[in-house]
Amino acid sequence: QVQLVESGGGLVQAGGSLRLSCSASTNIYPYYTMSWYRQAPGKERELVAFVTAGGTTDYPSSVKGRFSISRDDAQNTVSLQMNNLKSEDTAVYYCNAKSSTSTFWGQGTQVTVSS
Repeated sequence: QVQLVESGGGLVQAGGSLRLSCSASTNIYPYYTMSWYRQAPGKERELVAFVTAGGTTDYPSSVKGRFSISRDDAQNTVSLQMNNLKSEDTAVYYCNAKSSTSTFWGQGTQVTVSS
């Protein structure tokens, strides 16, 4: 069992930045790909970014160039730096840890971008 705790959400103006952090209760290396998802009201949960144990990252086109994911395996944390935020980035952001056998979710943190 992996417990994930997110922090860093809040209210920010359009064009601003936020940094989300996710702390895991166990070692995330080498078993877990770490990801951030988000879910806006009335919408499906969508992948925002992922980073593999080997350091490979990827992003959907909607956030590419604005968001950056990183992991610190020594601290068992994963972060999401979000720049040039837009109103459409408003959502609850969830941390996810996925191995070959298990998937775990955090409780989510609210990000609200005011225009």
